Amino acid sequence: MGKMKKFIAVHHNPGIDCNKVQANWRRLAQVESAQWVRTYFDDKDGWRFCYWLAPDADELKKIFDEMDVSFERIVEVEETVPDMWGDRWEAHLKADAEASNLGD
Repeated sequence: MGKMKKFIAVHHNPGIDCNKVQANWRRLAQVESAQWVRTYFDDKDGWRFCYWLAPDADELKKIFDEMDVSFERIVEVEETVPDMWGDRWEAHLKADAEASNLGD
């Protein structure tokens, strides 16, 4: 796989059969052109928020279309963590400036 970007795929299927969702998860876990990282879900209201690594949003759309998985949106995202905004911020900046993977 080439350089991957981070995406959140938003799915809304109130009343969908849990067995169908789990069957899709088994299939999606086998995808090679992108990587499904994890899903946060609200089973009561039918929302799923899936974190993916993929070359672009079009690749995810293609995967979902081929597997007949509906989605509301696919959003490219960035990531932050609490440590970056607390006391460790200066150490993070220093480590980032010295990292060997700058520009990756």
